[in-house]
Parts: sequence; structure tokens; C-alpha cells
Amino acid sequence: MEMVGKKGIWLALLCMVAIAATPGAEALTCAQVTGAVRPCIPYLTSNVALPPTCCGGIKSLLSQAKTTPDRQTACNCLKTAARAFPINLAKAAALPGQCGVNIPYKISPSTDCTKIS
Repeated sequence: MEMVGKKGIWLALLCMVAIAATPGAEALTCAQVTGAVRPCIPYLTSNVALPPTCCGGIKSLLSQAKTTPDRQTACNCLKTAARAFPINLAKAAALPGQCGVNIPYKISPSTDCTKIS
């Protein structure tokens, strides 16, 4: 029951992050980032194996973040989650490599998302 509450807090915080997006209907949102990484939560918070759905979400997120503002939005959402939720930061940082993708930043509370292009 406690894990469900933590998941809810994490998801709520992600959704509440205020990110300035470029005008247009196609801008990436924190809700999309949340949906993409939701399958990763058990892996990042406990000792379970990496679920294939997690990597599917990471790959989907990467394909959605095509512009600099979208990549910065994704970075800020992930950064906020890493700060707000008790995830294993080493696992989070290694996640893209484990899923066979390359993202232009480290998933960490210390990442400067403004430097992402």
C-alpha cells in the first residue's frame, strides 16, 4: 500500500511541473513523460528486473522529444521526478544504456536541462 502512495506522489509531482513549452499542438508535456516512464517505477524503486515495457516507454519518449524544447521538457520532468521520488539514481542514470538508447543528458537531479540542445 505504501508503494502505491509513493507512485501517486511521484506521478502527481510530474504532472504539476510547470514547463514553458513552445507554441504549437505538438509540444511534449510532462503528462506524456509520466506515461512513458510509468512502467519503470518498480525497477527504479526496488530490486525487480527491468521490465520490457520500461524500455518501450523510454524509446517512445526519445522518439517524441524531437525538438530542443521537447528534450528540455523531458529532462526537466525526469529531473523533478528524480528529486521528488525515492528512486535509485544509479539505476535511473543507467536506464537509457540498458534500453539501448542514447539520450543527451543524465537522468539526475543535478542535470542542467537548459544546456540540452
